Amino acid sequence: MTMDSVNRRSFLKTVGGMGMMSALPEAAFGLHPGDGHIVHEAVEPSQDADAKPKYSIKFAVCGMSHDHIYGMTGAIQRGGGVLVAAWGSEPDKIEAFKKRYPDVKMVATQDEILNDPSIQLVLSSQVANQRAPLGVRVMKHGKDYLSDKPGITTLEQLAEVRKTITETKRIYAIMYSERLEVKAAVKAGELVQAGAIGKVIQTINIAPHQVVQGHGGDMGGGTGRPDWFWEPELYGGILCDIGSHQVDQFLYYTGSTEADIVESQIANVNHPQHPKFQDFGDMVLRGNRGLGYVRLDWFTPDGLGTWGDGRLFILGTQGYIEVRKYTNVAVSKSGNNLFIVDKNQSRYIDCNNLTLPFGPQFVADVVNRTHIAQDQTQCLLAAELVIKAQKNAKLVHLSA
Repeated sequence: MTMDSVNRRSFLKTVGGMGMMSALPEAAFGLHPGDGHIVHEAVEPSQDADAKPKYSIKFAVCGMSHDHIYGMTGAIQRGGGVLVAAWGSEPDKIEAFKKRYPDVKMVATQDEILNDPSIQLVLSSQVANQRAPLGVRVMKHGKDYLSDKPGITTLEQLAEVRKTITETKRIYAIMYSERLEVKAAVKAGELVQAGAIGKVIQTINIAPHQVVQGHGGDMGGGTGRPDWFWEPELYGGILCDIGSHQVDQFLYYTGSTEADIVESQIANVNHPQHPKFQDFGDMVLRGNRGLGYVRLDWFTPDGLGTWGDGRLFILGTQGYIEVRKYTNVAVSKSGNNLFIVDKNQSRYIDCNNLTLPFGPQFVADVVNRTHIAQDQTQCLLAAELVIKAQKNAKLVHLSA
C-alpha cells in the first residue's frame, strides 16, 4: 500500500466522521478525469435528530429469549415509548435485562402485562414458535404487538394472526431489523423510491451469520446458543428465521404485492452434533414487480470481526445499489456503506449519520392507528413466503 493511498483513506475517514455531505472532485482523492465520475458522500445528521419524540406510549416486554429484544426496546424508546414492565422465563436473560433496565418492573406472569389497561404495546423475543400465539393473545387484550423475527413459524399461526387482526383491528408488527434498523438499508429505500436507479428488477441478499460471537453484543450469540436454537420446529428453520429479513427486503425494494417461491433448499453441512439444524439455505423468488435471490448461512469466520458480512444488491433499469451493512471487509470496520452507480457517476455514501425512522413512526402508528412504519399486508406476506419456502425446501446432503 502506498503512502498516497493511506493518506486518501485517512482523509475519507475524517470527512465521514465530520458528517459532511460532500460531492468532492476526483482530484481530492488523487483520481483523474479518465477514471470516471466518482463521488464520496456522507449523510448529514437530520435537523430533528435530537428532537423530543412527538408521542409517548407505555409498552412492556413479554419474553426476552433472544437478545434482539434490546434493539427492539431501544427503537420504541427513541420513538417516545416508556418501558413500564417486563416478563421473562429464563433466569439468565432476566438478570441481563434487569442490568440494562434497572428501573423496569419485573412481573411474575404474562397475564400481569396482558391485563394491564395502561399498556398499549407489547414487545416479545421469546422462543420463535411461541411469538405468534402470544401476539394473538396480546391483540385480543386490546394491545398492539411487535415481535422479533420470525414473527410467525407456521401457516396455521399465520391464519390465526390474520383472523385476529381483522377482528380486533390491532397492529401485528415484526421487527425485520436488517432493513428497519440498518441505516444504509433505509437510505437505499429512499434512493429507490426517488427513482435513482429506475425500476427495480432484482434484489440479491447475502446474509451470513455467526453461530458463536466472541465479541458478544445484542445479536444473541455472545454467550453461546440456547437449546431451542438448534431445533427447527422451535426456531422456524433457517429460511423462516433469518430468511424473513431478506424476503421483507425483496418485497419492499421491488414493491411486489404478490410473490411466489420458485425454489428453495436447505442443508446441514457442518453441524453433525445438531442433526436437525440447518446451517445453509437459499431461495429464488418471483414477484409481480421484481425478482429475488437469497442466500443464508451460519459460516461467518472469526476473522471478520463482526457477526456477519450482510450484503444487499438492488438492480435497476438505470443503475444499481450495493449495501455493505455491517462492515467494509478488509477496508473499514464501519458499517452502513452504500454504493450506487447510475449513468452519470459512481457514488459511495457513508450512511452512519442517518436518523432511523422506525421507532418514531411505529409509536405514531400506535397512537394514530396508521401503518407508516411497516405495511401490515407486506409484513405478513413476507412471513407467509418464508414459511412456504421452509416447508417446501429440498433437503440437500453434500458428499464428504
